[in-house]
Amino acid sequence: MESVWLGEVVSLSILAFALGLDAFSVSLGMGMQRMRLKRIFFLGLLVGIFHVIMPFIGIIIGQLVSAPLNHMTMLIGGMLLIGIGAHMFFSSFRDDKEPQSPIGIGVILFAFSVSVDSFSAGLSLGLSGAGVLMAVLLFGVMSMVLTWTGFMLGRKAKGLLGVYSELLGGSILCAIGLNMLF
Repeated sequence: MESVWLGEVVSLSILAFALGLDAFSVSLGMGMQRMRLKRIFFLGLLVGIFHVIMPFIGIIIGQLVSAPLNHMTMLIGGMLLIGIGAHMFFSSFRDDKEPQSPIGIGVILFAFSVSVDSFSAGLSLGLSGAGVLMAVLLFGVMSMVLTWTGFMLGRKAKGLLGVYSELLGGSILCAIGLNMLF
């Protein structure tokens, strides 16, 4: 029983890390602009909150849908994660990403945009029956820490890791999805 719980924690931690890499990548680019530490703290906290809310909604919807589709839940969940991972992977090759510091409603849109993929992951977790509280807390904490880390590294690094972190995150999501399928 303990090994099953540990396995779920490890899997959810890896998934939370992969989903948080999107926020890390964006905040890394945005961190290259001059920003106050108070603003960085607020943005990271907001991203963490959205990474709790979005997968929670996804998990609830996934649990509601999973009863009639019980025999197909792992297939659907795996395909969703592969789709999210592929999107992250291939979107890292786009050149039209210009980091800008969000203001006003842009702050909410920033947090929402880097949290949308966690909704889909939450949906697939709801279909597979994962622990809700553990999943959303891991997603929120991991994305908040990765966002803060991205901003702080962005202040120092000037853009070496941005694309590679999205490639890594997308690859991890695809691998987890393939593991669910096979």
